[in-house]
Order: sequence, then C-alpha cells, then structure tokens
Amino acid sequence: MMDRSVLMKMSGQAVSSLGDANTWNWLKNKNFNREKTYTTKKFTTWQRLLMVIGIGFLLGRAVILLQLLPFTIPFLAVIFKWKRNMTLPAAFALIAGSTSLSFSYAGHTTVAILVYFLLQSVMQKVDKQEVYLPITVFATVAMTRYSSLVIQGEHSLYHGLTASVEGALALVITLIFFQSVPLFLERRRHMTLKHEEVVCLVILLGSLLTGTVGWLVFQLSIEHIVARYIVLIFAFVGGATIGSTVGVIMGLILSLANVAHLFSMSLLAFSGLLGGLLKEGKKISVAAGLIVASLLMAMYADNQAPLQITLYESLFAVALFFMTPKAWTEKLSSYIPGTPEHAQEQQKYLRKIRDITAGKVEQFSDLFLSLSRSFTFNENKEGEAEKEKQIDLFLSDVTENTCQMCVKKTQCWSKDFEKTYSYMEEIMKECEINGEVKSRALLVGWKKHCLVDSRVIKVVQEKLIERDVEDRLKHQLIESRKLVADQLIGVSQVMGDFARDIQREKKVHDQQEEEIKEALIEIGVDVDLVEIYGLEPGDIDLEVILPSNQYNEAEKVVAPLLSNILDEAVVVKHVDLLSDSGVEAKVLFGSTKAFVIEEGVAHTAKGGKWVSGDSYSTMELGEGKYAMAISDGMGNGRRAHIESQETIDLLKRILHSGIGETVAIKSINSVLSLRSSEEVFSTLDLAIVDLQDGQAKFLKVGSTPSYIKRGTQVIAVESGNLPIGMIKEVDVDVVSEQLKAGDWLIMMSDGIYEAPLQIENIDVWMKRMIREIKPTDPQQIADLIMERMIRECGGDIHDDMTVLVAKVDHFAPKWATISIPTKNWA
Repeated sequence: MMDRSVLMKMSGQAVSSLGDANTWNWLKNKNFNREKTYTTKKFTTWQRLLMVIGIGFLLGRAVILLQLLPFTIPFLAVIFKWKRNMTLPAAFALIAGSTSLSFSYAGHTTVAILVYFLLQSVMQKVDKQEVYLPITVFATVAMTRYSSLVIQGEHSLYHGLTASVEGALALVITLIFFQSVPLFLERRRHMTLKHEEVVCLVILLGSLLTGTVGWLVFQLSIEHIVARYIVLIFAFVGGATIGSTVGVIMGLILSLANVAHLFSMSLLAFSGLLGGLLKEGKKISVAAGLIVASLLMAMYADNQAPLQITLYESLFAVALFFMTPKAWTEKLSSYIPGTPEHAQEQQKYLRKIRDITAGKVEQFSDLFLSLSRSFTFNENKEGEAEKEKQIDLFLSDVTENTCQMCVKKTQCWSKDFEKTYSYMEEIMKECEINGEVKSRALLVGWKKHCLVDSRVIKVVQEKLIERDVEDRLKHQLIESRKLVADQLIGVSQVMGDFARDIQREKKVHDQQEEEIKEALIEIGVDVDLVEIYGLEPGDIDLEVILPSNQYNEAEKVVAPLLSNILDEAVVVKHVDLLSDSGVEAKVLFGSTKAFVIEEGVAHTAKGGKWVSGDSYSTMELGEGKYAMAISDGMGNGRRAHIESQETIDLLKRILHSGIGETVAIKSINSVLSLRSSEEVFSTLDLAIVDLQDGQAKFLKVGSTPSYIKRGTQVIAVESGNLPIGMIKEVDVDVVSEQLKAGDWLIMMSDGIYEAPLQIENIDVWMKRMIREIKPTDPQQIADLIMERMIRECGGDIHDDMTVLVAKVDHFAPKWATISIPTKNWA
C-alpha cells in the first residue's frame, strides 16, 4: 500500500498538472467550455459601423400601416444597450433613412430620438441595470406619436389608440431586436440558434426589407426579389417547416408595409413549403418549388402585379439563389437545429470535448506510469566485483573500530596485508555461517597474528548483525517499492482503458441495420427501427423499436431470430415502454455469455451464534467474469467478522475498478498489515471464472483447498500462501483450471475443512464425501455438506463454517432459435 509521502507526491504532481497555466491555456484554446465555443470572430470597428449605419438607414425608412414607424426607437435602444459608442451614428442613420421618405417622417424620427435620450437619462438614475428599457421605448414611441397626431388635428380616442398600438409594437420589436441584432452583427463559431432566435432573425430581415419598399430595378420590386431569395435559402437549409415559417413572417411584414402586397404572404409561404419539401433534390428542386408557386399564385390568386413581372422577380431570386456559395448555406445550416450540418457541428464539439477529456485522462495514466517507473527496482544479481567491494567496505569498517589504535597496525596492514586480509575474510565467513568462529585452526592462527583477536571477532559479529538489519530494511523497502509500482501500474492501466473507451466512437452499421430490419419484416415481424451499437463477437449490442410487445414478442420471437441472423446467442437485456398503452416498446438486445453460474451458500457461526468470523461474496465483474470469494478472519465473533468483511469489501471495490486480482490481493494485504500494530490475519479464497471460455483462476491466501467435481472425478485446488496481514509482503500463486459444462465448484472455510477431527487424511476423506454427493441443486449440496460436517462434530459447531457451491453450465436460451437464411453481418 502506498504510504503518505507517496500519496502526497502523486497528488502534488496531479494538482500541479491540473493547475499548470499552460494546461488551462490549452483547454481554452481547445474550446473546452461552452462559453469558449461562442468565441466571436469579431468584425472590425469600421465594418460594424457601416453595418449599423446601413441597418439604421433601412429601418428609418420602414413604415407600416401607412404612417407608423415602430422600428426606429427599438433599434436605437438596442444599439444604446449593446454598443453605446455607436448610438450617435445609428441615430443619424435613422434620421437619414426617414429623410429619404419625407421631411415630416424625418422630423418625427428626430423628435422621437430626442425624447428617448431625455427619458433614458432620467431612467438611468432609477434603473441603473436598464431592466425597464422596453418600457422607456414604449413611452417614447407612444408620446411622440400622440403628440404628432394632436398637432396635426384635434384630440380623439382614435389618436390615443393609434399611439398605444405603435408603442406596443415598438416594445415587442425591442425584445425581438435584443435577440436578433447581436446575431446579425457578429460572427460566431459553433453558434446554435433556437427556433425563437431564428424567428427573431427573420423578423429583423423582414423589417429591413420594409425599408426597401418602393425600390425598383427594371420595374422589378427589390423587396419581392430579396424576400423570395431569403425564403429559398431558409427552405433549402431548414426544410419545409423553416421555409414555410419564414415565408409567412416575410409576407406578413411586407403586407403590413403595403396592403397591396397581401398576396405575398401566400406566395412566400407556399413557395417555402414546396421548396422545403423538395430540398432533397438540391437547389434545382427548391427553385422549381418557387417557380411553381409563383405561377399558381399569379394565375389564380387576386394579384395586382402582372404574371410576367411576378415570374421575372422569381427568376431573379432564383438566379441569386444559384449564385449563393455552398459554404454560406452550409454555415447557415450549421446554426439551425435539426439540420445535418448542425448535427455535425454538435458532433465536432462533443468530439473535441471527448478528446480533451481523454487526453487529460491519458496524461494522468502516463503520470501514474511514470511514478511506477520511479518506484521500480531492478533487482539484479550482484557480480563478483560488487561482492568484493562489499567485503572491502565491511572489513574497512571493522578495522576502523579495531586496528586504528593498535601498535601492530603498520606490521599487519603494510607488511602482512594479504595474510591479515585473508584471516579477517575467513572470520567474517565463519561468523556469517555459524554466528561465531568454530574453526580451532583459524582461532589459533588469528591469535598468533593479532594482538586484539577477540575484540576483532566481537566487532565482526556486531557488524554482521547490523548488516543483517540493514539488509532486511532494504528488502522491505524494495518490496514496498514493488507493491507501489504494481498499484500505480494497475491504476495507469485502468485510466488508459478508460481513455480508450471515451475515444471509442460508434461505428456506422447502416447497411446491417437495414438488412436485419428487412429480414425481420420478411418473416412477419413488424419492426419500426433497428439501431446497432456493436457487432463484435461476444459483445453484440443493438436496439429495436417494436410497435407491439404485448405478448413478449421480443423474447419469444425477435431474440431467437436475431440469434440465428447474427450466429450468436442474443437475449433481451432491457425493455422500455414508449406509450401509455404499454404496447410500443424499445428493446435492448445483447450477447449472452457461453456459461452461466448458479450458486448456493451455507453459513453458520461458532456455537450457533449470530455473528460469524467468515464472510463471503459473489459478484459479476466487467468483461464477462464472475468472482466468488470467502474470507475467514482471525478467531471468532464480531472482531473476526469485521476483519473478514473488510477484506471482502476491499476486494469487491478494487476488482470492480478494473485492477488485476493479484495486485488487488497484495493491496489488501498491505492495508491490513500496515493498518494496526496488532496481529490481525485474514484468509482469502478467491475464484474468478471467465464466462466466455470457462477458464477459472484460483487465488488462495492462507485458505483451504477448493474442489471441482466433474462426474465421478474430484479435483483439488490448493496453494500454500500465508494469510493476509501476517507478513508485509505476500506472494500470490495463481492456479488456473479449465471448467466445463456440468462442473461443480466447491469452496469452503477452514471450519468446514477441519471439522472431522477423527479423520487422519482430511483431503482423501473430503474427496470421497464430495464424490458420493449426487448433484442436484447447488443450495442443496451446500446444505448437505454443512449438515454432514456438523454431524461429524457430534452436533457441536467448533468453528465458523462457510461452504460455497457453484454449478457451471452452458447458457440455454429460454426460446429456441428460429432458423432463417442468413448473410454475413459482421
């Protein structure tokens, strides 16, 4: 288990990785958050100023119902709120537009602008947040219009009503312009327009067209040409719904500007509907829809314009439509929900978010892998040169404490170096092997050679003890490093797999979906939709919408048919009802495993008490694996139960996280051994079965043997590992066995295995007892074994007892496969 310093190091690097300025800048540049996706590719100041002046000029000319000017003050208010530095150019543009109509309109617009500035200066003292700006617009427009009408004639209720209507229109238009003007004047990337914003944008375009009323080119009306062009664009981009909506709005606004244009609403709406329905035929079909609508409306409707003029206007709009670059229409369609281009833009955004997330997860995976390498210890065998170096260092340490003050130092280490070195090396080896010098010849020779012979031997013994302690500590450090490295590698692998899962995209299976749907329909199964998520062997995942599942047709008919079509056992995973009547259903189908396991458990505590020191668990792991575990805590009672249950809980959490079983057991061992200074031991018996191929792995740590019953043959599975928590390092031996259909797996705690005290050879007796049991039901076998063990103990329960029995069998679908001609679906 990683100690606190390791965790602090890891967390510190992780936090520094997250908090690094370059990382955050990279995230921002990658449009990580939604706010960044709305980053504006801004116009220059002069471009925006020219656009504001142009829009202001057209809106200054926009007159509806013969005399009302409801667009001027709303536009000025939006500019005042949005770009205050452009308020004066916008005001002069509005006045210029009104002047192009008449001086009376120019005077009205000028007065309205001055009244608005006056009221706004007063309201700013009260309404600093400008929440009541639309109310200010209403008051400005109503007061100006009423004053104008009163000056021209006497006061009347009609004048007050007219002023109120224009004020109300101005208030609504203000709210609309707040939504549409910023959209019109900004370039945005990855912008998604709501349906309401599309309508507001079209209303703004219609308002601008109102300012072109009366403009003619070769007797062709500019507003009619542009209106039909806009309808063509939106019908081509958004389909019939958007096209007809835009047609109605444009026609309505133009008819308000000139009652003679009332037929335009029908023409534009019909052409938008017809063009949208024909959008699959590309631009030619959409243009044909406008031509047909123009001919029909000109020939049979009450149209004041000649047929020839109407047709020329439509042809002019079609010409503009064909000259529109494809990039423009694709860009516009990416803003409108429901279009393929918009879906692609959203997919790009989601893919970018996914790639960034996967990249960060991969960074953490690499971080843990790098940390594991820093803890990895390459245990190489020491060469002869290294051994001699260690001996030299050891003997130099001994001589420093013995020979430095000796009078014969020069004699021994200068003149008789080889002899002295040889004697001390032999003494060291004798002490290493026997703990003392037992060779009399060596003692006699050393005594003649050295004046402080006994002191040298004593120092050698002391130094050897110190070296042994250091070696043990070094070995423990190496093992701890290995454990930490294994844990970090396990975490790195899990995070790496998670990153790959994030980046895994759904494969396109359009052809297979259609073929499966046709195959089901051909044999009489009505299917609304088939959507395939995966066709990999052993991992089939598809969704089918059935118009009726009243009689469980999904399980009885569709699943067997899919099993035959895909040549693999397919079952119903989940059913969702799509209607209140409970008939229409969305059914999720998936692969089933080749094997199934049915288990039974018998469990009792020592002396028949409630709390047992044994704990057990069965769990399904990812990737089609099934785990069974028994843990026996040291002793009996509540303390043993807590220890064994903690072992099982830790095991479940670690295995579910995706870390390997060997690393899991080592981690649990380190936790239990480091958590308390008391002697706390737990055994662990773990079996993991692969339900696809029947391969079973047994990991036994201080546990009793398990048995596999296959017909009349009984196979023992055992290992000699010490219990968890007894030592700091635990070696986990993995025993593998190939299970077959019909096998019985029997796991037990020591309370079961050691129950028959009078039996000498427990293993042989246990095999014979298991062989004699007739296989029926796993729970019955577990109960029979438990009852037999209690009888062998004379009715007394001397220890906690747990037995876990599992039957392995082939998966058999509830309904037989229906055979039909198949194709290669992979």
